[in-house]
Amino acid sequence: MTQVAETVLRGRDSEVTIGDAHPFAIVGERINPTGRSKLSEQLIAGDMTTVKADAVAQVEAGARVLDLNAGIPGFDEAEMLTSVVAAVGEVVDVPLCIDSSTPEVLEAILPIVPGKPLVNSVTAEDHSLERLLPLVARRGAVVIGMANDEEGISMEPEVRLKAARKIVEAAEAAGIPRADVIVDPLAMPIGAEARAATAMLETIHLIRAELRVNVSCGASNVSFGLPDRHRIDAAFLAMAIAAGMNTAITNPLNEPVRVAVLAADVLLGRDVYAGAWIAAHRAERANPA
Repeated sequence: MTQVAETVLRGRDSEVTIGDAHPFAIVGERINPTGRSKLSEQLIAGDMTTVKADAVAQVEAGARVLDLNAGIPGFDEAEMLTSVVAAVGEVVDVPLCIDSSTPEVLEAILPIVPGKPLVNSVTAEDHSLERLLPLVARRGAVVIGMANDEEGISMEPEVRLKAARKIVEAAEAAGIPRADVIVDPLAMPIGAEARAATAMLETIHLIRAELRVNVSCGASNVSFGLPDRHRIDAAFLAMAIAAGMNTAITNPLNEPVRVAVLAADVLLGRDVYAGAWIAAHRAERANPA
């Protein structure tokens, strides 16, 4: 398999390296008000109870990075996200992923995020690259680039590769090293498009072979609209990891997902002597649900 550049993220006093020689990096997705009315109500009220609880629970379940989203229509996203960043920093120290594509929000938030964060995300659309990449470069952050452009999302892997190539080249032109670009080859709902998973897996191979960057995705997108989603997500992640994906935004509190990632690390030799797998097994035996 083609080797890719290693990507380093930093929290306040912690560091995570994403790459072929390292364990899979789960980016915990739970701190996001989309579809979560209770969390939305708390964010609007300035109550960080669920934010803090989700941060701790995800890190304890294996998340090495936390995705933070505070986008609620009609409310001040920058103000809310500022509070979320502060609240999360009170309870955990892991690198953070700032989930916003609004330049004004990133300008307000990136200076207060400790370490070297991840920005989720830019697209290959000209306006996105021109407005967001300079912000990422000035902050010295890592960026996720989604492999779609003004034409939308293509089901053809070569078209997605072209969009990814444009992102990587634009990032380098803006002063962002290739190692600090992670490409999202786009996980689409398998219930709506039978080629969704196969197209993405082929795109992973193409991106790694030509661009030599790490790849990520929003893993739960693939199971949208289907029953028993966690098992589909787990199988999908195992396939994506085997194809060369080293990180993904997903929910470590979903047991099938967490176990699939641990098992993949063992099978790919990234969990030496299965130390993490054995430790997780012992923890479960000591604290049965």
